[in-house]
Amino acid sequence: MTKKPITDSFSLSGWVMMQGEIYQELPETDKMPVLFIGHGSLLNIVLNNSYTESLVRLGKELPKPKAIMVVSAHWLTNGTYVTCNENPRLIYDFYGFPRELYQVKYPSSGSPEVAEFTSELVRSVQVKCNNDWGLDHASWAVLKHMYPQADIPIFEMSLDYSFNEWNSKTVKYHYDLASELGKLRRKGVLIIGSGNIVHNLGMIDFSNIDAKPFDWAVEFDEKVKSNMLSGNHRNLIDYRNMGRTAPFAVPTLDHYLPMIYAIALQETDDPLEFVHEGFQYGSISMRSFRIG
Repeated sequence: MTKKPITDSFSLSGWVMMQGEIYQELPETDKMPVLFIGHGSLLNIVLNNSYTESLVRLGKELPKPKAIMVVSAHWLTNGTYVTCNENPRLIYDFYGFPRELYQVKYPSSGSPEVAEFTSELVRSVQVKCNNDWGLDHASWAVLKHMYPQADIPIFEMSLDYSFNEWNSKTVKYHYDLASELGKLRRKGVLIIGSGNIVHNLGMIDFSNIDAKPFDWAVEFDEKVKSNMLSGNHRNLIDYRNMGRTAPFAVPTLDHYLPMIYAIALQETDDPLEFVHEGFQYGSISMRSFRIG
């Protein structure tokens, strides 16, 4: 679960004049749900446990998407990017794990048309196309359980990590950006934020995936749950105001922000359902939820 270095490599598509045409090629659909998935241990790639079983159920219960966009905790960039390649490469962005994990394949196609539409959809900031990145494990480690046939086009959105120090304005920036993506839900796109609400690698117990969670981790996770159920997004944005446990639970923003993208897309009539709860290694919350 190592962080990838910040990258600003990109190629602009120059497609702005085509936006109306691309829009017409994306017919309206029933509103798709939004997911946040706590992806946790890399061993989940090959494990069969209650968490991976919850992913399998989701894949069977959700309406089949025309495309999937994953907001990845593992793609940190200067600015915001979407992958616009036809055939994204699989990125094994981890080191020192069992050989079996590096042999897993997930040969899904990309979705350059929808990615380019997404880049034009956001008006508050420039979203650029990137053809160098592929699918990191925040995407494929989750989707291989949900859609094992790899038959749905996938693209990723990066996290602008050029201002990664916590303050409420930083988190609100991402919340506001995400709120501009709602039209994708009515174009058959399943949006998934993939990270972890509680994610402290400095205090992790790598010796036991089922280690008893720290009290501070449970406390913060429960506060987040309560605020989600009450619809209090302000507290989730200003999470440092949720008490002394917050700096331990969220020492860095990378894994927390994908959850912010998910809740920003919650509309007034959207129910919120927790599809999995629990912890791994004592300091990683596996809380996952569905909106809509």
